[in-house]
Amino acid sequence: MLVVATAFSGLRLEGVLSTRVRRDGADATRALAERIGSSRYAAHTRLVMLQGIALAGFNVVDIHGLHEALGIPVLIVARRAPRLAAIRAALLDHVPGGARKWALVEKAGPMEPSAGLMVQRAGLSLAEAGGVIERLAVNGNIPEPLRMAHLIAGGVTTGQSRGRA
Repeated sequence: MLVVATAFSGLRLEGVLSTRVRRDGADATRALAERIGSSRYAAHTRLVMLQGIALAGFNVVDIHGLHEALGIPVLIVARRAPRLAAIRAALLDHVPGGARKWALVEKAGPMEPSAGLMVQRAGLSLAEAGGVIERLAVNGNIPEPLRMAHLIAGGVTTGQSRGRA
């Protein structure tokens, strides 16, 4: 599955990155670390921000491992708190490697409210996370880097974006 990322300087889009991960796989952390770490933007990257802890279904990102691999903070944002009981049941009952993936969800820590969103974080404080969201969420609640990545990914994969970032 295609994963699209944007590189921003403040509110200015500087570039677009992409990589691939397996649907419900276990390669998201490695793929992100390699793509970001080897990109032309690596030296200037100060934060990795993801919309949700899993990519491509249940390919769960180890946010603490990604933080350690890149040496920069990782911030997960979501519009609302996840239904953890349903996620746990789905992972343990239906997804290969579900127990390991559930352990990564637990390791990430509980989601916390911040600047109108729910967040998980590695390498930054809750106050810093809120400040990032407030600076970058200028067209709704979702920060511009995530909103733009979502629009670009939609356009590339389906031929047009839906505008629902």
